[in-house]
This record gives sequence, structure tokens and C-alpha cells, in this order.
Amino acid sequence: MIDPITLEVVREALSSIVREMRVTLVRTAYSSILYEGEDFSCVLMDRHAQIVAMSRGQDHPLHIVPISWSMKAVHERFGDDINPGDIFLHNDPYTGGTHLNDVAMIYPMFAPASAGQPGELFLFPVVRAHWGDVGGMSPGSLSGRATEIYQEGVRIPPIRIVERGRPNQAALDLIFANMRGPREREGDFRAMIGTCRKAAERVETLVARYSHATLQACVTELLDRAEQRMRQRIRELPPGQYAYEAYLEGGHDHLEPLRVRATVSVSGDGVTVDLTGTSAQTAGPTNVGPAMAPTGAFTILKAFLDPGGEINSGAFRPLTVIAPEGTIVNALRPAPCGGMVEVKYCVESAVMGALSQAIAGKVTGDLKGGGNHCYVGGPDFIFYEYPAGGTGGWDGGDGNNAVRTFTESDITTIQPVEAVEQKYPLRVERCELRPDSGGAGTFRGGLGLVREVRVLAPSAQLSVLAEKSLLRPYGVCAGHGGAPNRFYVRRDGAEVEPSPLPGKVSAFPLVRDDVVVMASSGGGGYGDPIARDPALVVADVTQGVVTPAAAEAVYGVVIAAGALDVTATSERRRQLSASRVTVQIALAGDLDESRTRMVALDAATAQRLGVTRGDVVELVNPVGAPVRCWVASVVDGQAQRAGVSVITLSMLSIDPGDSIEIRTL
Repeated sequence: MIDPITLEVVREALSSIVREMRVTLVRTAYSSILYEGEDFSCVLMDRHAQIVAMSRGQDHPLHIVPISWSMKAVHERFGDDINPGDIFLHNDPYTGGTHLNDVAMIYPMFAPASAGQPGELFLFPVVRAHWGDVGGMSPGSLSGRATEIYQEGVRIPPIRIVERGRPNQAALDLIFANMRGPREREGDFRAMIGTCRKAAERVETLVARYSHATLQACVTELLDRAEQRMRQRIRELPPGQYAYEAYLEGGHDHLEPLRVRATVSVSGDGVTVDLTGTSAQTAGPTNVGPAMAPTGAFTILKAFLDPGGEINSGAFRPLTVIAPEGTIVNALRPAPCGGMVEVKYCVESAVMGALSQAIAGKVTGDLKGGGNHCYVGGPDFIFYEYPAGGTGGWDGGDGNNAVRTFTESDITTIQPVEAVEQKYPLRVERCELRPDSGGAGTFRGGLGLVREVRVLAPSAQLSVLAEKSLLRPYGVCAGHGGAPNRFYVRRDGAEVEPSPLPGKVSAFPLVRDDVVVMASSGGGGYGDPIARDPALVVADVTQGVVTPAAAEAVYGVVIAAGALDVTATSERRRQLSASRVTVQIALAGDLDESRTRMVALDAATAQRLGVTRGDVVELVNPVGAPVRCWVASVVDGQAQRAGVSVITLSMLSIDPGDSIEIRTL
């Protein structure tokens, strides 16, 4: 048993080493996406591929959790043939990578030798960093139009890139020869090596002070402690099985929804997330390998159940994730995986929707949707931006404006204007909050942003990979969804859509003075909008985050001469309440729900909603996330009834004959 003071000193020392790794990489990296965007994460792993330490709030779970799979791939490939001075690279999504741009460097360390015996593997400093380009069909490698992984760049299986201190120069030459901007890539590679070496020095100092045995005992205790803490939080949940579905915007020329179905089972001190029923892998970029679905599920459970506890592999132990092979959450070669952020977020949305049923409305509105990858590339430059959006409203407060989400690290929201204009032939002409983008609610969703960038080069190309450009982030507990993401080009004063499917762009040609407009989504709202304090709505209008038209149309708040009109507001809210469409729920046994959740409507209800077959509607859940359904049929009649399946009833926790609000998306 380690004394508690030594345990806490060692715990903080390990975290401090990871924080220093971050500082080292920022100061030595060559590409702006690392030293300005901080799109990288650092971690200390143990020889059993367990997360030992990461920096709270800075390192991204999306980067870190899959490192366990990457390390297992290294062990499977090299077995016991791992020696002091070896360094490994890996980015292959099918064996634990994220997408090809995220390159992991794994740096083995050995415990000191004793009694003539060689030291055993001990800790591994690891960096996973986004390389601005890894080859592929378009500058920046990420493309909304990719159909196979070979179009997304160089795929690096576990490879020994340094052997006993000597670089594998042939492999490095091959890798960098297939990437745009090789000088930046080589510079970032060297920065990653320096970062890992500095971490190794710090670990060696710690071993010299406390001994290998003491450090190993501390690591074991920290992992066990995190496990017990998480199990206690799980025991506080009501046991049962909870299901929800979220959707991705698949397709190339028209929307082909992709479903992530999550069944969350709570039993004793363990949770199982079963993703059976999720869509088969697709020819588009919205797929992930085996590591990302567990990452998304764990992130949501940790954020909701134990946000203050240690983040290490011990906290992961109570969770089991079932991700069937051949689906978008566990795809097989040659499925492209550039949209792994988007799929991971969809898993999180589905798990969050299911979990909301178990925690009685203690849930937040949905998030902006994904990476919002936006590349503007020319013959000699690649500019990469990933504009942040709003977070969801919650029971007690509005969401935050234009920030990264609570499921991410605190990486930079956007790159500074000065850094962009100094390095690239671009001019940032506008950067501001996007009014009305936050989902309406008793507590409003946070706002997205609008960023306009003018092209000053003779020519360039635009690639975008984003989600929730059509299926906006959902609101919860009767809250409204946030505004969808939108990416377009303004040319000679006219708006030009760069792709038939919003959010999926590949190498769209740009000319001088084109303006690339990035408008990110807001978070979903929480609670009924007409229950929002009118004084808060007036303040929103005064601050410019809600327009006067939206204040009246959505919140029912009338402002005259800059002040609240109490009488008119009361009448307007009465009108809004009376105009809502409610339906009586009935069971329909003939719905084909093999791809999406379906609903059958009578003609009168469809007319009031202004929808027809194939449109999307929301069945509003007053205590959780709404269920989104595609209209399967419209039949004659004025019964104001909606036919749904048993699964839909279970997700809403209602019975046939109950009435529920229905609205258009």
C-alpha cells in the first residue's frame, strides 16, 4: 500500500510531465495547426497499453483513448522485439488509428536493469499529432468526397521508424515523399521526437527519486482508484436498458442518412453500450476503425457520471462496447475514415440520448457535430481551419458560444487572424458570433461563429468535411435544435454552393478574391423556449445574439422601443402555444425501419407541418432527447395521429394513445 502523500506527488508529477510535453511540442512544431491550433495530444502509457496520465482539459480524448489500440498493434507486430532507442509510428485507422492525418509516435522506455537482468518495458511517452497533409486526393488529405482510404493519404501500419537510436531513413523518405509540404511534416516529426525524449528524461528523474517499484505501485493504485470511483457512479444509475439513435449525413449527391443506434445497458457497477443496428460501412468518409466507438461512449459516460475524477484506463474498465465489424463504427478496408470525428460525435449523441432516459433530464443539448474540417490549399500552402460552435443548453444555464465541446480538449477554437495572414495568401475579413444559431430553449444553446476568409492567391482549392449541415444539433426536454453548419463561397457578391451535398466538398476550385464563408452551428436548447425568462430574451436581443424577429417568432417575446411589451408578449406566447402541432401516438406495424426511424402521418397533420413523404420531423421528448423520424407515408384523414414502431415508443418512454408534440426539423 502506497502512502497517500507519495501517491499524490507521483500522480501530479506524471501529469506535469504530460503538460511539459504539450509546451515542448508547441514551441518546436513547424506547422501552425500544432503551434497555433494545438491539434495534438500527449499521454503516458504503461506496458499493458493502459493510459497512465494525461493533462486534464488540454489533451483530447479522441487522440488519447485510441492509443491503447495503437500500442496493442505495435505489440502484435513486434512482440518482444522492442529495444531501448526504438521509436514507432502509426496512423492506420483499422488497427487503432483515428484518421490518417493523426500520426502517433510511440516511445518505449525501460526500467533500470538490475542484477545483470535487462530492464523491462515500463512507460511509453506518446504523442498523437495532426499532420497538415498526408497525401491523398486533395490538399490537406481530408475530403468529403473520398470513396476509399487510398484517396485520403499514406496509411502507416505500426512501423519502427527509429531502431536502437538509428532512424529508418528509407521509410522516412518514402513517407515524406508522398506528402505535401514535406518540410513541415519533417519538422513536426522531429518536434515529436524531441517532445518524447524530454518526457523520457523527466520519467527517468522520477524513477531515480522514487524507484521503479514505487512508481509501478503508484500507477497500479491510480488505475484501481479510478475504476472504483467510476463503478460507484454507475451504481447510482437506475438499472435498465436504454436506446437511442443519431444520424449522419451520408451520400455524395443527395442525403443518405446513416444511423448510429446505441443500446445502453446498466447493470450493477457496469455499463454495456451495444451499437448493433448501426448502418453498414459506407463508401463515403464517415467511417471509423475499432477504437473510435469505445472512445465516444467512454467520453460521454465519463463526462456525465464522473467529470472530476482521474482520466486513465482504470475509469474505462467498467465499460463494454459492442461495435459490429463492417459497420460505420468498426469499418473494414478499404472504407475511408477521414470523417472519424463526425462518427465519434454521432456515437456520443446516440449514447447521450440513451443516457438521458436514465438520468431524468439531467442532460445537455446536442453539440455542433464534428471537426468541421475546412481546407483551403494552393500550390505552395495549406490552410486548415476547424471552426468551433456552440455547446448545448442545460438545466441551469445557456450553452457557451463558439468554443470546443465538453467532449474535446481545450484546443484552439480558431487560429489567430495575424497568424493566418502572415503565413498564407489569405485575408480574414470577418470573424463574429452567428446570431440565432443557438437552439432556442428555456436555456438557450450557445452560438456558432461566422468566419470569412478571402483568397489572395491566383488559385486554390476548397475541401470540407463536416456534419450537421442538414440534420442540425438536437435540443432536449422540448428545446429546439441549433442552426446547421454551413460552408460556401461568395464570388462576385453571389453565394456559390461548392457541393450538391452540404458539408462534403472535395478540391472545389477557388480563384482570387473568392471568399470562403464558414458558419458553424450552435448548440441545442434545453427546455421550452416560451418558458424562458423574457428579461433574458431582451438581454439576448440587446447583445445581438438573438434577433428581434426570432425573439418574437420563437420565444414569443415582443420588444417595443427597446423594452419588453408585457401585454403583447403574453398574447404572443399564448398564440405560439396554441399553434403547436400535437398528435396521438398509435402503433404502426408496417414501417420499414431498416435504415431510419419512420412515422406515418395523416394528411391534416402533414399539411399543418408542411411536410410530405421523405421529410424529417421530431417527436418532442419533454424529459430527454427528441426522436427524429422520416415521414414514411401520408394518408387521407384529419385524425392528428402518428403511427410509430415499438422502438420509437421505448425511446420516448410513452404508450400508444399518449399525445406528443411533433415539429419539423
